[in-house]
Amino acid sequence: MRHLPGGEGEAAKMSAPPPGQGEEYGRTLTALPSLDGFRGQADRIMTATFHTTEEPPAPVCWVVTEGAVGMENQALGLAEAVGLPTVVKRVTVGAPWTRLPTRLWPRPLGLIAEGGDPLEPPWPRLVITCGRRSAPFGATIRRASGGGCFAIHVQDPKARLDDFDLVAAPRHDGLSGPNVIVSRGALNRVTPWRLAEEARRLAPRVAGLPRPLVAVLLGGTSGSFRLTPARTGRLADRLIELRRSADAGLAVTPSRRTGEENVAVLRRKLPHDGVFLWDGTGPNPYLGLLGLADAIVATCDSVSMVSEAATTGKPVYTIDLDGGSRRLREFHDSLRAAGITRPFDGRLEHWSYAPLDDTVTVAAAVRRRLGSAVQELAVCH
Repeated sequence: MRHLPGGEGEAAKMSAPPPGQGEEYGRTLTALPSLDGFRGQADRIMTATFHTTEEPPAPVCWVVTEGAVGMENQALGLAEAVGLPTVVKRVTVGAPWTRLPTRLWPRPLGLIAEGGDPLEPPWPRLVITCGRRSAPFGATIRRASGGGCFAIHVQDPKARLDDFDLVAAPRHDGLSGPNVIVSRGALNRVTPWRLAEEARRLAPRVAGLPRPLVAVLLGGTSGSFRLTPARTGRLADRLIELRRSADAGLAVTPSRRTGEENVAVLRRKLPHDGVFLWDGTGPNPYLGLLGLADAIVATCDSVSMVSEAATTGKPVYTIDLDGGSRRLREFHDSLRAAGITRPFDGRLEHWSYAPLDDTVTVAAAVRRRLGSAVQELAVCH
């Protein structure tokens, strides 16, 4: 369990992000504590599901996930935008429950595996979950608090929508209902303050690159997509052409999913002059590149990565990979139709659009529903 103070500045001053990036978001925007060293708690209070308290819930926010960085970043981004002091809790369940639909889990608070964080009273005023296996915990906490805890789930919970006070789901999830807020992309932790601060830190490392500066954000192979050496080679050829035709500087940041074989292709083909290729050592340059770049090129496999790039208002190009899915196609089609992204063909153009502000929009809705007392507390922090 980790406590994060309310307010953007303090949360952003946590230790530097770990190497790697991508949809699972190893490319974490602000480093999150590791899973090592969690306090074990094997004995759970089985009746906690039915607990109610006469005391008003504590004016804090819990972020509850399985610990996957991509999910945690989305929930944390919303929590930080709401502004309440935040506690991060990571919980998992063991077999056989992982093989069953979450709707069949009895008393979810009693199923937490040893090593997970305790979910016990006093309940928070706000709980945010993200990822289908964390959804039962948010719904259960809401019931256990007698409705005093406001429960939000980010993405499709794969459960009854009325188990939550609010569901924030991207348009390509296809959800609708009176308590559903539809976003265009993934919620995230990108803010103007963070971009400026990380750009300031990164600037000396890329000071020698020519302008315009193009940030190249690489994901890689996932459940739906494949990044092959052949595809990487074709991408390198287009980047070389861009470097020559526009006299552009290139700052390339691979992720864990990019794979060493593909990174080796880039290392072999890209010129040294005017190119920065992150080797995985030192602070992750991802946020700094978003802040410094004049244009951004990103692989299409990561909704989070493209969403974060689109919060900058800068031209965003997407790189097609082998494979795909209906949901991802709908996401990219919607951004291209809105004039936010364009496919990368090796040319550099300029266009403008209203930056994605889904996190701010959802946070404003949360604050309205939580009421004035919580809003005042958020401002104080």
